[in-house]
Amino acid sequence: MLMNFLTSNMNSLISEAFVAAGFNQQNHWSLFRPWFAMMLGDESLQTVSALVSALLEMPVFDQVADYLKRDPDCAALIRERYIPPTYDLDKLLTYAPDSLGYQFAIAMKKTGFDPNLHSGMSADTDAKYVELRLSQTHDIWHIITGFDVSSTGEIGLQAFHLPQFPYPLATVLLANSLMASTLFTPEELPALIEAIAKGFAMGETARPLFAQKWEEGWQKPLTQWQAELNIHPTQLL
Repeated sequence: MLMNFLTSNMNSLISEAFVAAGFNQQNHWSLFRPWFAMMLGDESLQTVSALVSALLEMPVFDQVADYLKRDPDCAALIRERYIPPTYDLDKLLTYAPDSLGYQFAIAMKKTGFDPNLHSGMSADTDAKYVELRLSQTHDIWHIITGFDVSSTGEIGLQAFHLPQFPYPLATVLLANSLMASTLFTPEELPALIEAIAKGFAMGETARPLFAQKWEEGWQKPLTQWQAELNIHPTQLL
């Protein structure tokens, strides 16, 4: 009943807003559908991918690439279109237990995530490369910052992005999480706000994570990476 009520009352309003902002019918619906689904609790990879695809068709993602290119190291990575070799978890597990590579392999084994989900992909624009590289290294960012892969930890990591660069996926996910929590799980708001505050503060003082070629430093201790990047790993309540 709630779904029907929200859909019947919001569809026309959102359609009018997107048209007023200059988006055509196809573009605004391709963004609205996954956005609305996520607000109602759909956190599937397919839904996130649909949201990213819609955002990539909008000017905001080109602005993200331009912003990142202000930093010489980020600009060099984008220009190179750096894509590392396929991740070999068994090899990474032979490294020292305190190394980034070992910690990454353990995390991937524990969650069951596919570390090579983006293997073989390429990007023909700066904006598409930025999103490809962010998606490819997303789980490494979790390990570096200390945010876990819970819903709250995910939002904390998304907040970390924003002082580093104006990441449109992060702004949408943060807005969705705050609205969904307000409407459906208000008891979770304090922890959510704490995660956002910690992520944003950490992102403000950290060196640019996007510029890093993590895969060329798998054997480096995780704590050394964090020290070099001025990262103080978070612990959420």
